[in-house]
Amino acid sequence: MVRVTSAEESAARDAAAIAAGIPSRALMERAGAAAVTEIARAYPRLLREPVLVYAGAGNNGGDGWVVARALVAAGCRVHVVSVGEARTEDARAERALAEPLVSTERPAECPGLVIDALLGTGARGAPRGAVADAVAEILELRARGATVVALDIPSGVDADTGAATGGVVRAHLTLTFGTAKRGLLVARQWAGRIVVLDIGLSRSGDDDGAPTLVSAPWVRAVVPDIPAEAHKGTRRKLVVIGGRLGMTGATVLAARAAMRSGIGMVRLVVAEESVPVVQAAEPHALARAWPGERERDVEETVGGWADVVLLGPGLGDTPASRTLVERVLGAWRGPVVLDADALNVFKGDTAALRDLLGGRAALLTPHPAELARLCGATVEDVLAKRFDIGARVARDTGAAVLLKGVPTVIASPSGERLVSASGTPALAAAGSGDLLGGIAATLLAQVGDPLAAGACAAWAHGRAAELAQRGGGPRGVVLADVERAISDVWSERLAEPASCYPALATLDAVDHGE
Repeated sequence: MVRVTSAEESAARDAAAIAAGIPSRALMERAGAAAVTEIARAYPRLLREPVLVYAGAGNNGGDGWVVARALVAAGCRVHVVSVGEARTEDARAERALAEPLVSTERPAECPGLVIDALLGTGARGAPRGAVADAVAEILELRARGATVVALDIPSGVDADTGAATGGVVRAHLTLTFGTAKRGLLVARQWAGRIVVLDIGLSRSGDDDGAPTLVSAPWVRAVVPDIPAEAHKGTRRKLVVIGGRLGMTGATVLAARAAMRSGIGMVRLVVAEESVPVVQAAEPHALARAWPGERERDVEETVGGWADVVLLGPGLGDTPASRTLVERVLGAWRGPVVLDADALNVFKGDTAALRDLLGGRAALLTPHPAELARLCGATVEDVLAKRFDIGARVARDTGAAVLLKGVPTVIASPSGERLVSASGTPALAAAGSGDLLGGIAATLLAQVGDPLAAGACAAWAHGRAAELAQRGGGPRGVVLADVERAISDVWSERLAEPASCYPALATLDAVDHGE
């Protein structure tokens, strides 16, 4: 599986491979060869037109010279703009090999393909001087119709944070080597389609604890098939608790997402005055009023029936809501998913939540503001530490934590992390989290492991949004479109292209509304 790394972790993996006996220049040549293989697969017609490579002074520029030489060998007309003198021995050697074979003049006509090999993962801050001028040229060529391919990361994008200040290359395709860089997953609008290429790093550096990228094949291996002899009981039963009057839509959306994800039965436990509302809105679900104060009330409503409980959709952030959550968690000891107000009622009190969960199979699904309230941080701090902060909260609460966002990061109490990069801005709408809660609760009941269930749910949720807006942008896509597309996610089939330099992972380009 593909790891998601910071720039420092990526460099450490290169260093580990070199220490294991792979020459640094061999890694550069592998990166260039893998890039050309993918470029030829993706854009065969464009290779009949001039190709313009912008090569920087560092090792990313060295990758560009390797690409230029390989394209010449494939019969392409290649022009290279060298921006600064090569600073590393490997880059100088690759430039010396390629320079006699290419034109160092800009092509007279607009090239069909532009390769951005200006800045690599170690660059920080806005491009300056001649590099900034080159970035501006690339953007102008893109505006004139050229297709832009970035090597490792688009120049101007921070590999750790995704920040892009000043001029930044906007690529149609980004070919990144060995691992997915954190900044690429945050700043998808600059990267376009992302392909992670295998350059033979093997498992070098896998002990650094970098999170793993969730992929479609992994999800399909984790989520069990529904057997032919299944019945509604073996597909599991879900109780959704929330639905204060005026907020019943949240429970209905969770129920519908659960049904589209394979749950056998759903019971909506809502405020008494909301019962007829949810019964009318979702006739496929059962409905009951919130349990009373007696422990047997919870047993009758939840304990004797449910396989998993989803707490929070439309619950309301009130003292009475916290009392209800405490009563349910105290009487019901089975698997739970806590979302929205079931988390808000514990703001700044993770210790109390940990005691109530008591080490059971549990998944928390906050968005950044909810996680900030829960752990007493700021939203800005949560976003800055999105790859790490969930693991801390997971350790503090004893529950897996699914931090929603771009990307979504899922962490277990032991510190294991998974990253889902699927999704589009179509999910930035009220009720989106309720769909995710229904999917996650279903998978927790059927898979059993909160970390795996959360990761599969996040990927499926995001993939449904991609399917819902396929062929267009997020504007005009409503949550009902995403809900319907959940069914399509489970029936998709993958066709991975064969290659001598295989893609470790591919993240399709989607319209992110930019």
